[in-house]
Amino acid sequence: MSTAFFVADYFPSIGWLDKLTGKYSRLDKVFNDLDLFYEEIIDEYLDPNRLKSDQKDVIDVLLHLMKECNLSFELTMDHIKAILMNIFVAGTDTSTIMVIWAMTELIKNPTIMSKLQEELRNNLSDNKGCITMENLLKCKYFKAVVKETLRFHPAAPLTFRETLKKSNIKGYDILPKTQVYVNIWALGRDPEYWKDPEKFMPERFMESSIDYKGNDFELIPFGAGRKICPGMVLGVASYELALANLLYNFQWELPRGMSKDDINTDTLPGLVMSKKDPLCLLARKFT
Repeated sequence: MSTAFFVADYFPSIGWLDKLTGKYSRLDKVFNDLDLFYEEIIDEYLDPNRLKSDQKDVIDVLLHLMKECNLSFELTMDHIKAILMNIFVAGTDTSTIMVIWAMTELIKNPTIMSKLQEELRNNLSDNKGCITMENLLKCKYFKAVVKETLRFHPAAPLTFRETLKKSNIKGYDILPKTQVYVNIWALGRDPEYWKDPEKFMPERFMESSIDYKGNDFELIPFGAGRKICPGMVLGVASYELALANLLYNFQWELPRGMSKDDINTDTLPGLVMSKKDPLCLLARKFT
């Protein structure tokens, strides 16, 4: 529904057509289903008989902040539900997509994959088959591969904003409430900021201070500013752990009769850049 065509987005005066086509009723159903799901999660935390844990998670913190009322604004249940939606939607589906794109580029670049697996296995030889986030801190080349994949294949190629006041950019008047689309994909492949932008080269990040956390505008896969994705930390952690464990525990190769040139990198339409054709690889347990 996020990528569905709504007449009201382009021709507000005839937006009533969306009701006739059933778009609004389908949108309401999706919204209500998700709202109920988030409400059930929050109710579990509000249950006085719930088993308490010494470690607080994001919902514990948000409920505590709402109860204390010591913020500059009133934190409501709707705010908590919105953050939960960001975490679940942006921090799970996108992580899966990024693992697939990383494996796609690595299988197309076997030298990079071999170098990466060597780093993981040499630095983490005492892991007994399971890698943690603490282990990955020492793997600089792995971190570079993560950044390069985020640059080359951002899970969400566009980010959306709405202007708050009238402004002028290069002679153009931008009115309040104008929808602004930022092309994250294009920024990551702009030759003005990146050398050989169409090549997958993790080495570009080995001696670079550029990061994906919103301070370097040439690399903003999670957006930037006050509305940067709140699911960024969860999303990256899930992506890194899944990718590292797959590379650490298995040797990967293409099916017999298939070459790297046969891999299709076309994407499906939508808010996220899902790979059009499934990535089919053979895994052999590493011992």
